[in-house]
Amino acid sequence: MSTEAELRGQIVVVIAGRNPERLQTAATELGALDTAAFDATDFEALARFFRDLRAPIDHVMVTAGRPIYGHISDLDLSEVRRGLDEHLLLMLEVSRHAASKVRPGGTLLLVGGTGARRPAVGLAVTSALSAALQALTASLALELAPVRVNVIAPGFVDTPLSASLLGAELESRRNQLRATLPIRRVVGPADVAALAVHIMINTALTGATYDVDGGQQLL
Repeated sequence: MSTEAELRGQIVVVIAGRNPERLQTAATELGALDTAAFDATDFEALARFFRDLRAPIDHVMVTAGRPIYGHISDLDLSEVRRGLDEHLLLMLEVSRHAASKVRPGGTLLLVGGTGARRPAVGLAVTSALSAALQALTASLALELAPVRVNVIAPGFVDTPLSASLLGAELESRRNQLRATLPIRRVVGPADVAALAVHIMINTALTGATYDVDGGQQLL
């Protein structure tokens, strides 16, 4: 999760995450003012994080959570509950705390996925959570106005998380996407970041879901 605020005429970035080492690496790369290492689904820690932030905040972006794949008969209910915490309850908690901190016209930007676009075996939970997040975003855009609320829905993105999920099948998946996607390349983190910056800057955008999948859902 990242927040951006204006302090003494400069852009100030604060980032939070669970892994202190990765967090520090990211902070160094971004030139972040500060970091906060905690599990975002620890809602008491999340409340303290927002309470300690200096207002007003311009933008809050939430990237926490990972997809849940598997046949219904094989799913561990504890994993499903984790998905609810990470994809819905977390977004609600962030919204509650951010509402009084984000300036009018600022952005609450959530990250979901394209799982709800097309039914598929093994995507039942991910699809349901993706659809719920889109509905939640539209309602929050009305309730939190004039704070703007939007959701980015990536398809496959070439990240360490994707690598950990696919393992030895990663390169095969990359090659398949390069051959079939209309953009003829794999979507990367920079593509998602560019869309996020656009949504933050364009003050006419709220209550919507923006896909960044290289045309994957058209196939």
